Amino acid sequence: MLKFRAFAERAMTNPLLDTTDLPRFRDIRPEHSKPALTKLIAQHRQKLDALLARNSDPEFDALVPPLEEMAHELSRVWSPVGHLQRVANTEQWREAYNASLPLLTEFSTELSQNQSLQAAFQAVADALPPDAEDAKKSLVEQALRDFRLAGVSLPDEEKGEFKTLMQDLSMAQADFSQNVIDSADAWTWHTEDESQLAGIPDAALQRAKKDASEANQTGWLFHLDFPTYHAVMTHADDVALREKFYRAWSTRASDQGDSQYDNSENIREILRMRHRIAQLVGFDNYAEYSLATKMAGSAAEVLAFLRELVQKSQPAARQELADIQVLADRDIEPWDVAYYQEKLKQKQFSLSNEELKQYFPAAKVLGGLFSLAEKLYGIRLTPVDDIQAWHDDVGYYEVFDKTGAPVGGFYVDLYTRRGKRSGAWVDECVIRKKLGADTVLPVGYLVCNFSPLDDSGVSLLNHDEVITTFHEFGHMLHHLLTQVGYPSIAGINGVPWDAVELPSQFMENFAWCYDVLVETTSHVETGEPIPRELFDRLEKSRQFGAGLAMLRQLEFALFDVRLHAEYDPELQVDCLDVMRSVRESVSLLEH
Repeated sequence: MLKFRAFAERAMTNPLLDTTDLPRFRDIRPEHSKPALTKLIAQHRQKLDALLARNSDPEFDALVPPLEEMAHELSRVWSPVGHLQRVANTEQWREAYNASLPLLTEFSTELSQNQSLQAAFQAVADALPPDAEDAKKSLVEQALRDFRLAGVSLPDEEKGEFKTLMQDLSMAQADFSQNVIDSADAWTWHTEDESQLAGIPDAALQRAKKDASEANQTGWLFHLDFPTYHAVMTHADDVALREKFYRAWSTRASDQGDSQYDNSENIREILRMRHRIAQLVGFDNYAEYSLATKMAGSAAEVLAFLRELVQKSQPAARQELADIQVLADRDIEPWDVAYYQEKLKQKQFSLSNEELKQYFPAAKVLGGLFSLAEKLYGIRLTPVDDIQAWHDDVGYYEVFDKTGAPVGGFYVDLYTRRGKRSGAWVDECVIRKKLGADTVLPVGYLVCNFSPLDDSGVSLLNHDEVITTFHEFGHMLHHLLTQVGYPSIAGINGVPWDAVELPSQFMENFAWCYDVLVETTSHVETGEPIPRELFDRLEKSRQFGAGLAMLRQLEFALFDVRLHAEYDPELQVDCLDVMRSVRESVSLLEH
C-alpha cells in the first residue's frame, strides 16, 4: 500500500531526500531543493567513480542496475521540485527551481559525456547475447545513442561548450515558461457594465463576480486562465470583448504586452543555442537533432507529411469557414471563429456546450473514467484521503490489479488557479523500478486546468474537457501499467515522443461511446445520465469544425519544424517571418 508512515518514523533534515515513500509535500520547502540536489549529486559522483574503477566486467548486470538505481533516486528527489514549480509557481519556488536546474543539467551532461562510461556501455553492448531480453537491448541501444547526442566524442573544448549551452538553454527555457505564466496571471479585465457580458455563461460570470469581490471591486473581474478565455471566446456576444481576450491570449509574454515578461530575447537565444548544440554533434539543424530520438526519419519527411495533411484538410476547412461566414453575414476574424462555430452547432445539431456541461460534473467524469479503466484493464482504483498534496483540491488514488496486488498510484489536480501552468499533462512522480527482488511502484501526476469548483463544490466540464481527461488518463495508464523494471525505459520513458500519444489517443475514443458516457454523466440538478437523444446529436457533431481545427494544429507544427530546420545564425531571420510564411500557405484567416 502506498501510504505515509507517521512523521516521527520518517523525520529527516531534508524531506526531499526521503525517498522511502510518497513525497512529503507538507514538509518540502523551496530552501530544501538546492541542498538536496547538491548532496545527492556529490554522492552519485563518488558512486560512479567507484563503479567505473572496479568495473572491468562487460556484463549488463554489473553496470546497468547501479546506474539505474542512481538515476531513479535523482528522479525522485527532483520530481517534486519540478512539479511544484509548475503547479504552485510562487516566487520562492521559482528561485529554488532556477537555482537547482543548472546543477541537474550539468550532472546530466557530465554523465552523457563520460567516455569511460560510454566505453563500459559499448562493452556491454558487444557482450550481449543475441537472445538477450528486449528491454536490455533497448536500454543499451538508447544509452549509446544518448552518448552520441551529448557529444561524448567531441574534443574537450567543444565538450565544454556543449555543456555550457545545455545549462544556459535549460535556464532560458525555464524563463520562457515562467514568463508565460506571469504574463497571464498579471492580465485582468474589469467591468461594471453588465451589457458587455451578454452571452457569457453564468458559471463564468459568478466566478468573475467572486474574483472582483475578493479584489475589493464591484462588478466583474476576469483573469486570463483558459476556462475564462474559452467561455468568452465561445459565448460572449460583444465582438470587441472577444477581440480583447483573443489579443491578450495570443500575445502573452510578447513585445505586445508588459516588457518584463517579453520572451523575444529568450526565443532568439533558445533558437541560437539549440542550433549550435545540434551542429556540435553533427546535425545540420535542431530539427534533425530532435528527430534522432523519434520515429520520423528527417525534417524533410515531417514537412512533406504535414504539407500533405494541409492539402487534404483545406477543402473541408474552407467549407466550414464559408458556413460560419454565412451565419455571421460578414467576414470572419480569428476571434469570431469559436463564437460562430458554437452558434452553427446549435443550429445544425440543436446542441450547445452549456447544455452538455450540465451532464459532466468533474467528479462524475472521473468516476466513469475509472470504472471504464477497471473493465478494460482489470484494475481497481481506490481514493486515499490522508495523502499529503500541494493543494486542497488535489486527490490521490491507489491502483490495484485483479488479484488485489498494488500497481501504483496517482495524484489528480484538475482545476485552474493562479501560478499554475496552463494546459493538461501527465508527469512522473515515481517511475517503476524492479532491479532485484523488490519492486518500487510507479506514481504519477495528472494535471488539468478546468474551471474551479463553485460554491456548491461542483465543476462542470464541456465535452472537449471530457476528451482531454480521457486522453491524459491514457498517458497515466501507460505510466502505471508498464511491466518494465528498468526506470530509464519504463512507462513513457524510452518511447519515441511521436509514439507516446498512442495510449492517450486510444482512450479518447471512449469519450464518444454512449455506454461509457452513461456512467460518466449525471445531470447537475436531476442526476440523470445523458439521454440517448442528446448523445446522438453529440455524436453527429463529432467531425464538426474538424477541418479548421486540423489546419490550426498543422500551422503550429509547420511553424515549429520550419523554425528549427531553416534557422541560420548568419541571417538572423525573425521567427515572425517564418510564422507569416506558414500562415500564408495554411491558414484561411488573417491573424
